[in-house]
Amino acid sequence: MTDSPRASDRAYDVLLEMILDLRLPPGAVVNEAQLAADVGFGRMPVREAIARLASDRFITVVPRRGTFVTPVGLEDVLDMFEAREAIECGVAYIAARRATDADLEHLRALVGAADEARSVERWSEYLQDDHAIHSFLVRMAGNGLLQDAAERLLQHNLRFWRSYWATRPTQHSSMLSHADLLTALEARDCEAAERAMRNHIASSRELLQGVFAR
Repeated sequence: MTDSPRASDRAYDVLLEMILDLRLPPGAVVNEAQLAADVGFGRMPVREAIARLASDRFITVVPRRGTFVTPVGLEDVLDMFEAREAIECGVAYIAARRATDADLEHLRALVGAADEARSVERWSEYLQDDHAIHSFLVRMAGNGLLQDAAERLLQHNLRFWRSYWATRPTQHSSMLSHADLLTALEARDCEAAERAMRNHIASSRELLQGVFAR
């Protein structure tokens, strides 16, 4: 028999989802009492959840000023891409070595869904599909330590892109394809998979640097 999740764990999950889907947007003031009332948990579970979210860099506590949902600036974005390159290229390499036929079948379906969203420029669906692809690759690698490191990073990535697209016109060029990565994984070519992931991340970073530069 498994233990039920603690109230603070459930509060964490609820508040994290509110941050990821922008109900609590970057820069928003975090009011502990109001959040406790909004999500239906007591003050203590919410306080503990906020402390965890601060540790995970989703919330920032500024002494004598207050508590805020962590803003996302260019420096933060570049740090995120640097971390993604360091972790996800290794993930792709290992996933290519360990991929099963069932893994690849599921991955094809995920990539197909993302391509469909790209074709009609449904950016919200594309972001969810893209997140699912990267998350599944981590599971394909079958390394718990890597999964722990990648999970929060991918959540930060999803929050950033949702925030980015919520304030800009849809741009098909920024909805990058995963075709090269899928081809490398299907061939069980570890080096090609690593290279495809590196190119995917680099292309995404270059697009954003161009936008911030303007």
